[in-house]
Amino acid sequence: MTSEYAGEGHGAGRAPRARPVRAVVLEAVAGWVPGRPVRNEELPAEWGVDDAWVRTRTGIAGRHRAGPGVSTGDLAYEAARLLLPGGADGGDDGGHDRAGAGAGTGARVGVGTGVGAGAGEGLLAADASASGAAVDAVVLATATPDHPCPGTAPALAARLGLGPVPAFDIGAVCSGFVYGLAVCRGLVGSGLYDRVLLVGADVYSTLLDPRDRASGVVFGDGAGAALIGVGVPGDPGELLAFDLGSDGAGYDLITVAGGGARDRARPRAADGAAAREDTYFRMRGRAVYQHAVERMTASCRSLLTTVGWDPAEVDHFVPHQANARILRAVAQRVGIGERRCVTHLDRVGNTGAASIPLALADAAVRGRFRTGDRVLLTAFGGGLTWGTAALRWPAVDMRAAVTLGADGVPPGADGVPPEAGGMRPGAGDVPPEVGGGPPPQLSNHRIPEGRKRA
Repeated sequence: MTSEYAGEGHGAGRAPRARPVRAVVLEAVAGWVPGRPVRNEELPAEWGVDDAWVRTRTGIAGRHRAGPGVSTGDLAYEAARLLLPGGADGGDDGGHDRAGAGAGTGARVGVGTGVGAGAGEGLLAADASASGAAVDAVVLATATPDHPCPGTAPALAARLGLGPVPAFDIGAVCSGFVYGLAVCRGLVGSGLYDRVLLVGADVYSTLLDPRDRASGVVFGDGAGAALIGVGVPGDPGELLAFDLGSDGAGYDLITVAGGGARDRARPRAADGAAAREDTYFRMRGRAVYQHAVERMTASCRSLLTTVGWDPAEVDHFVPHQANARILRAVAQRVGIGERRCVTHLDRVGNTGAASIPLALADAAVRGRFRTGDRVLLTAFGGGLTWGTAALRWPAVDMRAAVTLGADGVPPGADGVPPEAGGMRPGAGDVPPEVGGGPPPQLSNHRIPEGRKRA
């Protein structure tokens, strides 16, 4: 289902729909991944894989894992606070005790970032000035909430010191960030709120079966955050249109069967014991690959028609960072060359709802985007769900800095090209499952308060 906010480009001659009273813009993006990177050479020996095997099949060189006691809410807080006053300088935790070694010891994704940085090693890679403007609502996209009940977003808002703002979770799995952008666009475009904090965060390591090689090599943990605010039609950063969809007939292709109401409602045995469902993440790889490629391709084509862009006019294509094979297949079918594809999974793996904001933040601090660039985002996740968004890149005052890896090695020195590493899959066997998991890196990309709007 396509939602159109403005027509432009060669296809603008089609009957336009009414433009909303006010435009909605992407104002800032930031990201955080925990701990140190788990490189392919460090994967469990019983999986029987090596670095070449993993890179050939997935395009991934490393992924990050949250430490003991570190949850989705912890990672969401670390990413979100970078966009708030004082957040880039360390900020206040609001009295919350971080458990374990994960949340506070991640790294920023910056210009030249490799597979992460240890505590204190990351250099701020973008303008860190805080807007000081109020956040009116919080939306958290996640498939790994801290608790089945209550939602994680209200606790995040309280921890950030935002007061009694509305806050809620959305569960569209790996499509969560694109769905969240559409939700925020509605909240701001309707006039209900002026600025919304959107966070995509997942800690898939808590759901992975240690014996499941296919998912284990792909997934990692991370969080990405964005500020969505009021703009003027035609502004850089404007969210132009969305195409969203779902197919519940494929609900069993990507699942965590245990722990929900259906599992708890299962009849008990004669002895009173309840037979529980599998509580690990499961994915049917071949079927997911086919659905992901077909759904994202169709969604991209539909939205390109809506906004009147030819594939050749897309400056940057930012797909959900599932695995390199899926990214390449979708780009080829849509007609977008690899050089215009933004990839980050080579260094952080599949991070679920965090993958798109992490990729955006990483590319931004590398100086890849220019004001007004046409950006196409697309994602696919459990449900099944999928979604695509079109936007113009915002004007940003960048201050480039270099972040070293956790071992002090500059990015790319380990043989992983910073841009194209995730787009080099070989012809291996079965495509690995779609999932989410990044390494310890963080990125902060924001727009200074008071910038002039065109």
